[in-house]
Amino acid sequence: MKVMSRDGTAIAYSQVGSGPAVVLVDAASCYRGFGPMGELADALEERFTVYTYDRRGRGESTDTPPYAVEREVEDLAAVIDLAGGEAFVHGFSSGAVLALHAAAHGLPIRALTLLEPPLGEDSAEDPLRGELEALLADGRRGDAYLHFQHSIGVPDEYVTGRRESPQWPAFEALAHTLVYDTVIASTLPLGRLAEIATPTLVVDSEASDARLHAWAKGVAAALPRGTHRTLPGEWHGVAATELAPVMAEFFS
Repeated sequence: MKVMSRDGTAIAYSQVGSGPAVVLVDAASCYRGFGPMGELADALEERFTVYTYDRRGRGESTDTPPYAVEREVEDLAAVIDLAGGEAFVHGFSSGAVLALHAAAHGLPIRALTLLEPPLGEDSAEDPLRGELEALLADGRRGDAYLHFQHSIGVPDEYVTGRRESPQWPAFEALAHTLVYDTVIASTLPLGRLAEIATPTLVVDSEASDARLHAWAKGVAAALPRGTHRTLPGEWHGVAATELAPVMAEFFS
């Protein structure tokens, strides 16, 4: 299924379950065919109507240049609109920062849960965007994808063998969207979070590194209605079996 965003971009989405609407916003390099949101949707569907979608330029969604964060906010707005006009929203990593952008733009979000948003005082200083743009300009899409993974600290065991995986063509195809994620993370000043009144739970994993913990705690502290919780998990990830009950409790 697809919904049209304001600029004509077709956003592919899936819907499961019944109950209040929850929209899940993916992290960099993730889409409906790869990433944690499918399992999370399955874990939530008994209590919520859950919407997952391919962010623009990924999976089955189209793309419309030039890029701007506002276009991705409009994409999320289109999904919330088809969900009934308001929704709970959960975002992971850069998807969590996108959800904060959306809340700052006044989208009808009932409450937010965020898993390890990469947002701090140092977010705007990351040179990664320029490095990715240079690789993409040379046609090195695969190298750009792998450079992104290594640059953000993904452990080697998570990345080894990606070129041989069935998803590799999709990873190469979405490589340009990794620039989008760097823009999302670098264009929301931490001080602007004081303007967001949406109730928000910021979650991090026990096994994540110090920087991810600091970012999560900092975002929660900067939000007027922000709270923080650490859950069992792996590096930059919490299993759906751990995360879904906490989300359901917060949304209820």
